Amino acid sequence: MEITETKVNHRKLLDAIFAVCGVPDSHFRPISSAVDKLDKTPWNVVRNEMVHEKGLAPEVADKIWSYVQMHGSADLVGKLQADAQLTGQKSANEALEDLDKLFRYLTLYGVMDKVIFDLKLARGLDYYTGVIFEAVLTKYQYNPDLGDDQVAVGSVAGGGRYDELVGKLDPRQRRVPCIGASIGVERIFAIKEVQMAELNIQTKTVETEVYVASAQKNLMEERMKLCGYLWANGFKAEMAFKRNPKMLDQLQYCEKNQVELCVIVGGAELEAGIVKIRDVITREEFEVKRDQLAGELRVFLEKVRQRTNQSSSKQTTTN
Repeated sequence: MEITETKVNHRKLLDAIFAVCGVPDSHFRPISSAVDKLDKTPWNVVRNEMVHEKGLAPEVADKIWSYVQMHGSADLVGKLQADAQLTGQKSANEALEDLDKLFRYLTLYGVMDKVIFDLKLARGLDYYTGVIFEAVLTKYQYNPDLGDDQVAVGSVAGGGRYDELVGKLDPRQRRVPCIGASIGVERIFAIKEVQMAELNIQTKTVETEVYVASAQKNLMEERMKLCGYLWANGFKAEMAFKRNPKMLDQLQYCEKNQVELCVIVGGAELEAGIVKIRDVITREEFEVKRDQLAGELRVFLEKVRQRTNQSSSKQTTTN
């Protein structure tokens, strides 16, 4: 997966910015939610929401923009500390002290180059009280210049400090320091699907090694016998649940689910005491005696594994 970039901000700093810009206290959370949309929504849309839907004066919204468009590394802390109007807010000083300490520690660990101090990061949940953060995959961040023709899933992980949350739930109202994060599993899966499509990699969704098929009607019990035989010999085998499945449907199931070997039984094969092994990829078929099926299948499966490994190696080399 692509290297992540972690965006960091502080909830108290955002509140201080809103206060300096003239946002009423009662509007802090609604405006914070609007700012939180800036990772995927252009400023003019967010500004329109602030002014026409949430009642801010246009000059207040524009002053918010002068702050929230700022982003950078640890040196941005010093720039903000030089803002006398901002540091006139107690919460701003507390936030900047927290961030300065955090960035010093991250520098000591050698990971500060992966961190962006981003003032438009808001995270909409009300219970955050301190540092907030989100991890994004740099390749899949929203780029307004590309419009809708892009894969943009937002953050893949996020969280923050919420020191007062436990106290709200605890009858004794103890102040317990807490910090937490969550991972966006569905977003990660969405990105992996895109990446695999880009690399032309298909995911095998079943463990089946051998599919048992019949070429004629009324052979369900024969298919069941073959499955039982294959299971007893250690193969992962399956068959259609229908009594009389169509041959084409059975082969298409194999192709869709990347089951590369198919054992086929029909009336002629039963009389001759043989079955056919079909290579689903090459569509070649080979006749083998029933009592030699397990041994022949092991040979075929080894060839299939070698072919898969060679294909994976070629894709890795190409990419």
